[in-house]
Amino acid sequence: MSASSLRVLSLIPPMTQLNTPYPSTAYLTGFLRSRGAQAAQEDLALALVLKLFSRAGMQTLREHVRKVPLRQRSAALQQFDAEFDRYQATIDGAIAFLQGRDATLSYRIAGRNYLPEGPRFAALDVYVDPDDPEGGDPLAWAFGALGSQDRARHLATLYLNDIADVLRDAVDPRFEFVRYAESLALSQPSFEPLARALAAAPNWVDDTLDALVQAAVAKHQPQLVLISVPFPGAVYAAFRIAQAIKRRHPEIKTCLGGGYVNTELRELAEPRVFDYFDFVTLDDGERPLLALLEHLQGKRGPSRLVRTFLRQEDGSVRYVNMQEADVPFSEVGTPTWDGLPIDRYLSLLDMLNPMHRLWSDGRWNKLTVAHGCYWKKCSFCDVTLDYISRYETASAEVLVDRIEAIIAETGQTGFHFVDEAAPPKMLKALAEELLRRNLSISWWGNIRFEKSFTPELAQLLAESGCIAISGGLEVASDRLLKLMKKGVSVEQVARVTYGFAEAGILVHAYLMYGFPTQTVQDTVDALEYVRQLFDSGCIQSGFFHRFACTVHSPVGKNPEEYGVKLVPLPEGNFGKNDVGFIDPTGTDHDAMGRALNKALYNYMHGIGLDSDVRAWFDQRVPRPQVPRQFIARALRG
Repeated sequence: MSASSLRVLSLIPPMTQLNTPYPSTAYLTGFLRSRGAQAAQEDLALALVLKLFSRAGMQTLREHVRKVPLRQRSAALQQFDAEFDRYQATIDGAIAFLQGRDATLSYRIAGRNYLPEGPRFAALDVYVDPDDPEGGDPLAWAFGALGSQDRARHLATLYLNDIADVLRDAVDPRFEFVRYAESLALSQPSFEPLARALAAAPNWVDDTLDALVQAAVAKHQPQLVLISVPFPGAVYAAFRIAQAIKRRHPEIKTCLGGGYVNTELRELAEPRVFDYFDFVTLDDGERPLLALLEHLQGKRGPSRLVRTFLRQEDGSVRYVNMQEADVPFSEVGTPTWDGLPIDRYLSLLDMLNPMHRLWSDGRWNKLTVAHGCYWKKCSFCDVTLDYISRYETASAEVLVDRIEAIIAETGQTGFHFVDEAAPPKMLKALAEELLRRNLSISWWGNIRFEKSFTPELAQLLAESGCIAISGGLEVASDRLLKLMKKGVSVEQVARVTYGFAEAGILVHAYLMYGFPTQTVQDTVDALEYVRQLFDSGCIQSGFFHRFACTVHSPVGKNPEEYGVKLVPLPEGNFGKNDVGFIDPTGTDHDAMGRALNKALYNYMHGIGLDSDVRAWFDQRVPRPQVPRQFIARALRG
């Protein structure tokens, strides 16, 4: 069996993203085709949603709702049943609108008389126009008088969320558009919960996915199926897919990989995983797959596989890692979206956060400027893992060649550079090459707020098509930034972000709370810095997330250096990632988080920027020790 005759099918499992294909299969398919394999790909996440959220799907969903006793029906079920005719009449139109195939429907949707409105629409009551708090249109201040498309997308997204709630209450309590059955896999040391779920009788969602799997197998006739799992919320469906393949096509080999595997299954020893998957590979897939293809062709034995788990004849799990150089980043080839229905993805508008909108609204071609992180020092990051630690670049000419090829294939010029932190030197070269070729694109990505990003470079990036950047400010505290080894200061962040904002580029700050030794005073001071950054026009968007300690980070490796003690992990042979810790400061970070997110939401809408930050907290907190003009003075300096 020659390489060219080997048929490989890469699958995106539910749930990943609905607005654009998750890029792993596009990368692998492009690479495998460049090496002679007959590679194809399918997005089963999108296919499943389009099957469930259809006119026929609504009929089936109602049948399940009718099986729930009246006294046990949630508000969502009651409302869906009462207005079923409207749901069935509008579902296909709403989907077509979100796919961009029926833009004129926005006027009817925005008018609030077309779509039935269930419990999710109650969220609109929290939007208050600061200039008219007593009444008026609750969405006018968010979208403006002329934002009918945006307004309609938001309303249509709430409508889909209503239906998802019905599906969850009547069919599958684990169903989510993103975190589908996440608890079965998130930092789960035991395989038992997932095994029980897979052994249970399939529900309507499972049966629908099974039918989609069989159709994909019949269409492509693969000999090897690759399933890439980026998040815990895609694990359950990935195993269901493999289960469906093994039940009807035991001769097909299955392989599991992806971001979830790379972070949580590095010490995999659970034999039952291999009832579903023949192989599990770690880190970048190119080199392990080349070795696996040769193995399946009889050209190399199992002891010569690369970064691959497999089950031995005695039932034990073996990890094989023959040392071979990874495929250089410059030689991985151009990703291809051939075979994916790029005109059927849904532009959802769930959150009004400007940067989160870019994640879920619109179809972006995902590409990397470099492999890994050039800084790789941050103490909260998985710096010991390959996707961070191995830093490689390609020339600007190669990158723009890839961009041109992707535009030619997709007809779309929007790019999301998915680097951990795109290096300033490479971005400068990329911008210059784009301008030299007079190539017009729109792009955004993640960076470090370091001093190399001068106002002049920010302007150059804007001219090349940069519309937004995000970066980690984390805890806005120079003491904690130093402890984190971020390599930046609050003052420096202010100047860098202001330069981007002045160039017309949206700036989003990733923010963190709950870092080891963070006190209430640190938290209050951090919020004061954030208030000033918004007030000075340095950042326009932000998001606070709770610090999580992972076993692969410097904090997880050396907790004593950060003043904390780790909580021993439970015994298990499956997942291993997040680890608890005891912080002697004893700060109630949950209470802090509620105040931080409330403040941030208002700051993004220009509200409360002149108020004392202590007003956001439910409990008494100390006065900020940050001078009220700190950021303004930093910008003048």
